[in-house]
Amino acid sequence: MNRSQVVRIFLLGMIATVSVVLFFAFDLAVLVNRLLNWIEARGVIGVLVFVGTYVTATVLFIPGSLLTLGAGFLFGVVWGTIWVSIGSTIGAFFAFLVGRYLMRGWVEHRIAGNARFRAIDEAVGREGGKIVFLSRLSPIFPFNMLNYAYGLTRISAAQYVLASWIGMLPGTVMYVYLGSLAANLATLGRTDGERGPLQWALYGVGFVATVAVTVVVTRLARRALAAAVPTEGER
Repeated sequence: MNRSQVVRIFLLGMIATVSVVLFFAFDLAVLVNRLLNWIEARGVIGVLVFVGTYVTATVLFIPGSLLTLGAGFLFGVVWGTIWVSIGSTIGAFFAFLVGRYLMRGWVEHRIAGNARFRAIDEAVGREGGKIVFLSRLSPIFPFNMLNYAYGLTRISAAQYVLASWIGMLPGTVMYVYLGSLAANLATLGRTDGERGPLQWALYGVGFVATVAVTVVVTRLARRALAAAVPTEGER
């Protein structure tokens, strides 16, 4: 095992360890609420801490919904959307880089002789922007996990970032707006069971996006496999 492999394993182990400790040793909702209370009266410093926290949470697999709601309460709809969008996009990009440069080589080594995976990988590299955009619209696909998974494909970093940013905007606006309606930080995330038109509209868009990305990925896989696996007449 060379030094590069050791460094990769160490960094991945650190990310995994910190994530597990945060999940099981602390009450994340309480920590986030305390952080938001601290940020509330800190001006520019508070904004920088908020964005940095969002980036870190994304890399560590920590759900950002409470932070997004908090942004609506602290900064309002417009600025809240801007700060969340910046934090979530940078965080998604950092996780993408971890997947690409710390894990991609290991995956390629494991599937070096797999023509099917190689063909699908190349197909995603060609049309990945469409898949990323649709999967970001859909609430079914796990946001944090996808950030790492896309790093294992051949999609370009620029295409990934642009598609992620645009695809995440509708959901960001909805959660920031809901947070702006909260009476205080303690009530963030609590609902009375009723959903407004904005929520229903976004759920509808998410459902359509889920169906669309499933169809697109299925067709992509079929075309890639057909190109990778020779027909009977070609053997």
